[in-house]
Amino acid sequence: MDIERCKEFVVLARTRNYLKASEQLFISQSSLSKHIKSMEKELGVTLFTRSTRYVDLSPAGRVFLPYAQKIVRINYEMMAALSDVEDNELHVLDIGSIPVMVPYGITGIMARYEHDNPTERIQLYEGDADELREMLRQGKLELAFIREWDGDAAKDSGDEEFATVPFAEDQLVAVLPVDHPLAGHTKLKLGELADEDFLLLPKGSVMQALILDACAVEGFVPRVRYQGKRAENIIDLVGRGMGVSLLMRKPAEYLATHDVVLVDIEPTVTTEIKIYRLRSGELTPQAERFLAAAAVYRESAK
Repeated sequence: MDIERCKEFVVLARTRNYLKASEQLFISQSSLSKHIKSMEKELGVTLFTRSTRYVDLSPAGRVFLPYAQKIVRINYEMMAALSDVEDNELHVLDIGSIPVMVPYGITGIMARYEHDNPTERIQLYEGDADELREMLRQGKLELAFIREWDGDAAKDSGDEEFATVPFAEDQLVAVLPVDHPLAGHTKLKLGELADEDFLLLPKGSVMQALILDACAVEGFVPRVRYQGKRAENIIDLVGRGMGVSLLMRKPAEYLATHDVVLVDIEPTVTTEIKIYRLRSGELTPQAERFLAAAAVYRESAK
């Protein structure tokens, strides 16, 4: 049984959608479909029942799923053990994080941890929240820094699957040109920006989702002029009078220029960076030490 095919089966079983699964696996839909059909032929059973948009596990697929998950997990543990031998007893801790790390002290705690633990090394992976959760499920990560917000359906659905440890908090602010009529305010109502052109982080990101929800509560849909992955580009465009933005305060302060101002908004929209881990299974000693170090960092940052 091909272990990679087992990984693909597990991802498709969770997403129930070939497009989403292929994107997470970084392969084409056609390749994924061929691999699943090949696995079904090898096992002599049908693993999925297919419809126009979604797939569901067949009775045989539901029986096979826990075994496939176990194969994936054992393979990860084996590879990690072999890696330790190859690294001459250098222990590797696989950690994921959302792209915004520096303003929250994530890079700092990682560097400090390696300095204090010279026989250990952090292997860092960057991704969005959904990618990191899936990597945790697949055993590719042991810990991950993920942003949460109250309206995050993925967070709610994962409450029983993941255990979390608080790390940092932040709140949404308006990013305005320095000469904007509202730039002198210490606080403004989100609805006051209803007629503005918005420059936002990309569709599908946690940030855009929470912004759209916040605007909907205030009774308007933001007129989005630009969407981009890099907050520094957004802030530069705001400073040049191309529109306004909504960003988290800490990264916005880190990137802000003299051409923009940050103004608190009402109602307050908060997010929290948490360290995720799977509830099932025991943490390695390295992960336990890292969580302890993160707790110390959090207390010192207060």
